[in-house]
Amino acid sequence: MTIKPPLKRIEAKEKLPVAIIGGGLAGLTAARTLHDAGRPFILFEAADKLAGLAVSFKDEEGFSYDFGAHFITNRLADEVGIGSECLTVKSYGERVWLGGKSYSYPFGLMAVPRMSVSGLRAKLGGSNGEDRNARDWFSRRYGNALAEEIALPLIEAWSGAGADELAPSVGDSLPGSILKTLYLKAAAKITRRAVGCGYSRELSENAGVYHVYPKNGVSEICTKLAEGLADHIKLKTPISEIHVENGRVVSVRSGDKEFPVSAVISTAPANILAKLVTGTDALKEVANFRFRPMIFVNLKLSGRGHLPDTVMWLPEKKFSFFRLTEATLSMPWLAPAGKTIITVDIGAEKTDPVWSISDDELVEMCLDGMAELIPNVRELYLGHNVLKTPISYPVFLKDYEEARRRFERSTGIDNLLSIGRNGEFAHIFMEDVFVRTRRKVTELISKEAAVAIDA
Repeated sequence: MTIKPPLKRIEAKEKLPVAIIGGGLAGLTAARTLHDAGRPFILFEAADKLAGLAVSFKDEEGFSYDFGAHFITNRLADEVGIGSECLTVKSYGERVWLGGKSYSYPFGLMAVPRMSVSGLRAKLGGSNGEDRNARDWFSRRYGNALAEEIALPLIEAWSGAGADELAPSVGDSLPGSILKTLYLKAAAKITRRAVGCGYSRELSENAGVYHVYPKNGVSEICTKLAEGLADHIKLKTPISEIHVENGRVVSVRSGDKEFPVSAVISTAPANILAKLVTGTDALKEVANFRFRPMIFVNLKLSGRGHLPDTVMWLPEKKFSFFRLTEATLSMPWLAPAGKTIITVDIGAEKTDPVWSISDDELVEMCLDGMAELIPNVRELYLGHNVLKTPISYPVFLKDYEEARRRFERSTGIDNLLSIGRNGEFAHIFMEDVFVRTRRKVTELISKEAAVAIDA
């Protein structure tokens, strides 16, 4: 046990900075909000550059990749101030590959008799009653056929957990009513823009909210937010401890340096945050939260339009992947003319054999599986890029659902915020991250101001 020297007492009149952990979208939104409010802060980023999961790549051949989101909304772009620097995404669609055929999602599936009949029975039966797990949630709302053949296999591949192990709250991230979805899909066809559907929860979706792509990549949003903040940012400075005394954060530690702070805003994955905090067991249960690791294999191919729409979902277990995305169908600028990229999503634990096989073996596995959809895929293949992330999607297990709901409301420490998708342990997209972060940080500023006055 290491005995640390006591921190010097900080008088209430001294303005201690707020520590921000992480320099991605959420961390930079928090920094911008504090800066605009005239509050001192220090942003600590472990990497040597900003953007986090919003980082964008472009190789020498002219192919572009985004580690996280492929696009943002025009509403978010305008709010941040990069609306004029974005390209409009004119179309976006999703399909399901089932039994050797492609069905549009969700309406093509409704034309399949067993799906529509099962769905109608579920609707007539009502969705009242207690949902014990994800299986109950999807079966009650969509019918057994769609749930068992499509929704649940995809959720299991995506999360790495069985439907009976997952909390029913996994369904909360799906788009709203069928009527709203019909309206938004119709608006997309009329306006010839990829109208957002199911990507915003904090703000209403309507025909005027559509997807755009920053000309310099999604990371451009972080570049804009960081303007003028360089003096407050410490790169290559990971935080190793967040120290709590009497229920409040008093300092953070990086290496052998301790920084007294008035509050901490963390974007670290929730389970990692729990391990950083000392002096309290408020986040003890959060340390058990799980994230699903993911492998993304970007295949460069000649030609375009190899998939019938931008995203293809593959629920059948014979496939080693659960999603294919040909982003150039929506955003042609992501690849040179006459070429395309198909991203293959593979869910895997770090202990699974697929996690440690070579990139060439991953490519072979993907090409083998894709031959059913694209028979000549090997003739089209030009090269690849493989990205792996050990922390991707939050896994909503029943075992810690009550703790997750408490964490959703508060960290249990007044001056500690956990923000962002990984920090909140939530299935949210970039616009919601921005809106929620701004709201939470504004509330923190007001609360800290009240504490200072009382002191």
